[in-house]
Amino acid sequence: MQRFRNILVVADGQSAYEHAFERVRWLAAANEAHVTLIDVVATPPGQIARLVAALPGRSAGAVEEQVDEVRRARLDGLAAPLREAGLSVDTVLAHGTPFIEIIRQVLRAGHDLVLKGAQRMPSRPFLQGADMHLMRKCPCPVWVLNSAAEPMAGRILAAVDPDPADPARHRLARTVMELATSLARRDGARLDVLHAWNFDDEATLRHPMAKVPAAEVDAMVAAEERQSAERLAALTADFAGFDDIMRVLHLRGVPDDVIPEHVAAEGIDTVVMGTLARTGVAGLFIGNTAETILNRVSCSVLTVKAEGFVSPVTADDA
Repeated sequence: MQRFRNILVVADGQSAYEHAFERVRWLAAANEAHVTLIDVVATPPGQIARLVAALPGRSAGAVEEQVDEVRRARLDGLAAPLREAGLSVDTVLAHGTPFIEIIRQVLRAGHDLVLKGAQRMPSRPFLQGADMHLMRKCPCPVWVLNSAAEPMAGRILAAVDPDPADPARHRLARTVMELATSLARRDGARLDVLHAWNFDDEATLRHPMAKVPAAEVDAMVAAEERQSAERLAALTADFAGFDDIMRVLHLRGVPDDVIPEHVAAEGIDTVVMGTLARTGVAGLFIGNTAETILNRVSCSVLTVKAEGFVSPVTADDA
């Protein structure tokens, strides 16, 4: 976790920011990191002034400024305990669409981690739109802490897809391992490293119209399983120092199903996973796999972008 030196903490009233504060205390202290607290006023500038303009004896502009002052005072109050603990802390109050303003702040200040409490609705205990927008479009890692989770992780899952023939994918898998092992050691947590493998064309090859002997299909499936296991073993061998807390799992099935099922069955409270865009389209998430997984888990999630990710929010916007 030593890579994070310039942390942005989302301190809005709609998310469980208290859990983010528990995390940032040790993370910033351990890394001598600078912390910025951000709150975003979703009301467009001038709207409050227009609403109160007709009220007698009230200055519309003054009312809007008072609203901002209340929000700034709240941020300063939240920052005070962190400063008293010796952390370097700034505060930012922005106006606009929250996830866009958060990303703009990342671009302006070069933050290397966004930390926030999960934004949830009682009727749907999964990641909500604001959190998913950040995970899709923010260029730096985003760590969303489930409001129901403990400040310290107990069971961590590192979802990896190593492939030395694909440098971007392999580097991303290593980054996930580095973060997950560091977090597990820091929290005294148990770590599962999971790679889900599947031979995508098996059903087609076994169709009678394909006329491929079953023995040949069996051999291809076995080869895929062996090669996949070898890639996973090569990746985890470099992290042998964590064998006392780490379990390596090579499970057959599509990641969309295997990962959420493992999270539920094993009581995982934190998932560390990578996101990989392949088309060069700005802001494209890793695709349906990541979207499906994140829509099916209700634990804390730390997502990491692959190198070369381009956010749809550009530097010009910032």
